[in-house]
Amino acid sequence: MKKLLSLAYIMIASALIIQMASCLTPRKGPQKLYTKTVQEGKIYDAIIVPGIPFNNGSWDSVMKARVIWSWVLYKNGIAKNVIYSGAAVYSPYKEAVIMGLYAEQLGIPKEHIFYDTNARHSTENVYYSYLVAKEQGFKSLALATDPFQSFMLKAFLEKRFGTPIARLPFVTDTLAAYSYLNPRINPRKAKVNNFVSITEQESFFKRFRGTLGRDINWAKHPDGKLEAL
Repeated sequence: MKKLLSLAYIMIASALIIQMASCLTPRKGPQKLYTKTVQEGKIYDAIIVPGIPFNNGSWDSVMKARVIWSWVLYKNGIAKNVIYSGAAVYSPYKEAVIMGLYAEQLGIPKEHIFYDTNARHSTENVYYSYLVAKEQGFKSLALATDPFQSFMLKAFLEKRFGTPIARLPFVTDTLAAYSYLNPRINPRKAKVNNFVSITEQESFFKRFRGTLGRDINWAKHPDGKLEAL
């Protein structure tokens, strides 16, 4: 019975993802948002960069794209600081720390890199990073990730936070110019001892609820949203 339920949830989630993906414009949409940001002269105190599992001793294409995009936004003066977010979820490496190590190699100073190592789901990436921003006194935030994740989190960003969080999904054509970059890091700094994968701790349904932000205790926040920064 549990296997059938899990299969049903997978099918439902897949159908929703396919439907949403059909609405995406991975090139035009991100470019439009970035151009508007530049034209309006917007500068964010920090950008939030969600993590992704670190496997096989090297970043994959998605992590590379997210980290390089954060570096582009920093060096272009659009982001003053970067908050990397992600615990050791599917591999024994804290995703946030891994990304930060790559970012340092690209040239983002340590003093402008901040970490959340609690998040295990994309909604939590934003939630815990918002708390980091509040602790640091940041007043403006943007989510800097891939177009798909940015789109998936759009409603969550609009509903749950007292201070609006802008979206700055990466521009594929811009990243293409930096495809040659391949810095090296020592991942041991991010490794967790006695690691247990989330797949061994939680059922698919429990993980799916977490993806929807159901593991966050919204009841402790007035009106179910975080107060303004």
